[in-house]
Amino acid sequence: MNKLGLKPIKVIVLLGLLGWALCGAIMFIGMSVLDIKTTLIIHAIGAPLIFFLIGRFYFRRFNDASPFRTAVWFLLIVVFMDFFLVALVINKSLEMFRSPLGTWIPFALIFLSTYLAGLTVHRSR
Repeated sequence: MNKLGLKPIKVIVLLGLLGWALCGAIMFIGMSVLDIKTTLIIHAIGAPLIFFLIGRFYFRRFNDASPFRTAVWFLLIVVFMDFFLVALVINKSLEMFRSPLGTWIPFALIFLSTYLAGLTVHRSR
């Protein structure tokens, strides 16, 4: 359970924002040195890896929510930040949501990798 005394939702939100920021770093760095398609492929591979590792950390260290609930929270945080900050403020366009590789595939993989991280930790106990 939560060993640091933080409220469970704060931990999930902070870790979700960390994962989102790391995914954003992949996109930012990738777009500055690679073409968009290569960057999106790297992001689609990197996003679930990032969230799997963050998920494993969360479930080993805190474990205050079920794998499903945590996966939903992480996904909602990423979608919220992508919609309100990236699409509306930075890009000033919803165009990014037309790209399966740019949004929908990573969203699905973020959910799935977080959920699987939770299941693997729960089964190992």
